[in-house]
Amino acid sequence: MKFTKMHGIGNDYIYINCFEQQIDDPAALAVALSPRRFSVGADGVILIMPSDKADFRMRMFNADGSEGKMCGNGSRCVGKFVHDRGLTDKTDITLETLGGIKRLHLYLDEQGNTSAVTVDMGKAVLKCDEIPMISESDTFIAQELTVGGHSVVATCVSMGNPHCVVFTDDIDKLNLEKIGPSYENNEAFPERTNTEFVEIIDKQTLRMRVWERGSGETWACGTGACAVCVAAVENGFCERDSIVKVQLRGGDLMIKYATDGTVYMTGPAEFVYDGEIK
Repeated sequence: MKFTKMHGIGNDYIYINCFEQQIDDPAALAVALSPRRFSVGADGVILIMPSDKADFRMRMFNADGSEGKMCGNGSRCVGKFVHDRGLTDKTDITLETLGGIKRLHLYLDEQGNTSAVTVDMGKAVLKCDEIPMISESDTFIAQELTVGGHSVVATCVSMGNPHCVVFTDDIDKLNLEKIGPSYENNEAFPERTNTEFVEIIDKQTLRMRVWERGSGETWACGTGACAVCVAAVENGFCERDSIVKVQLRGGDLMIKYATDGTVYMTGPAEFVYDGEIK
C-alpha cells in the first residue's frame, strides 16, 4: 500500500490516495499505522476520495480507529495533495467531510506548489444539543463544568466536532496526559470531546495546547484553533472579524470569526515523504 506523510504545523497524518487504491478497513489501518516507533507513526489516517457532492471527499480516522467528522489541518493538506499531485488545477476547491462541505483557497509559491491554504470552516455551533453536549443551558459559555471531581470554567463549541475550551494562566505547567482523558470522556459529552487549554497573550494572540479525542495531545488542531478563537470572542477576550493568531506547539494558525458566525482558518500544509508498506 502506498501512502504519503504530510503535516499541518505538526498535526501529522498518513494520506492515502483512494483514486488509485481501495482501503477496506480504514479504522483498523489507522490503529496499525499510527503508533510511533512501532509503525509509520501519525495522529491518524486520512483518505482522499472521489465525491459526488464536491470536488473531493475526505475521511479521517484517529489513531484509535475512531472516525472524526472534520480535521482543519488535514483539510489543508488534502488541498495541497490534490493540487500538487495534479488531481486538479483549481486553487478554489470544495471538500466533502462528515462535518459538511468545506471551501478551500490555495496559495501557490513561485514554483506553483501549494504553500498555504485558507479553509472556510463553516459557522461555529454554540447550541449544546448540536455540539453535542448534555446541559440544562441552551449554550455553554463561561460556565462551570465538573471534571475529575473538580470544577472548571469552560466554553463549548462545535466546529463539525465537539470542543471544550478552558482559559488558564500557564498552559506549559499542565499535565495533559493526566487530565486530558477526564475531559475527553466526561459524561457531559456523549460523543467525547476535544479539549483546548488556552493562555491569552493579547486581543490578537492566543496560545493553546490540545487534547484530541482518540489521539491524545497533538502538536496542532485546526478545528481546535477555530473553537478557541470563537470561545475567546464569546468571552470578550478577542474581537469579531479580526485576525487572531493562535500559537500551537507545531506553529501558528490565523483565525477569523466573522460577524455572520463563519470561521476562516489560514495556515501552511507540508509534504514530508512518500512511502509504501505491506
